[in-house]
Amino acid sequence: MAGPYSRVALVSGGAQGIGAGIAARLAGDGWRVVVADRDPAGGAPSGGRYVVCDVGDEAAVASLLQSVAVTEQRLDGLICNAGFMIRKPIAELTLGEWSSVLTTNLTSAFLLVRGAAALLRSVHGAVVTIASSRARMSEPDTECYSASKGGLVALTHALAISLGPEVRVNCISPGWILTKGPEPTAAEHAFHPTGRVGRPDDIAGLVAFLVGPESGFITGAEFVVDGGVTRKMIYPE
Repeated sequence: MAGPYSRVALVSGGAQGIGAGIAARLAGDGWRVVVADRDPAGGAPSGGRYVVCDVGDEAAVASLLQSVAVTEQRLDGLICNAGFMIRKPIAELTLGEWSSVLTTNLTSAFLLVRGAAALLRSVHGAVVTIASSRARMSEPDTECYSASKGGLVALTHALAISLGPEVRVNCISPGWILTKGPEPTAAEHAFHPTGRVGRPDDIAGLVAFLVGPESGFITGAEFVVDGGVTRKMIYPE
């Protein structure tokens, strides 16, 4: 597809945390990056574009993707990163709260991929969804978050089959990635087989690989990036 840019990526939930790290990495690699986030104070990396958008809203997503089609005129990489958690005992969790988490964390990926499919197909693009190791393991009171992330893993392989061979779709499930709060303790770092808690760059580097040409034989896959924690056997002391 003709257009003013050679490679364009759209990152949802890219105003902070992992999403901001992904946007910065791709921009540093020469991508034109469009960041979509509902934070009115957010921004995009230099040379990119920021769109205030609730990616769980069907009309807002349609408007976002129309703006990409008009302004960037192509879409090579879609990173579905938007998400948040409500942590409550299930007896106190309302249906509205459950639905809000599922809408932002899971339904948004469906809306974005559905709306971007034609753009992605035209350039043989790639999609990366950002799930969580909580799709496979849980702490108490995280039902809505865990369900949404498990759904993303399943949605990923379904999309890979439906959109292939033109579009590849893969999933990254991060573990503990330090994006805010205090520095983890020495014991918390040591709990990880890698010897440290993760950083946004750990996820961003894998995203860059998965939307690039060297990953052309990879689709429908889930990559658990958690420092080895989900492979670690833990016994009572």
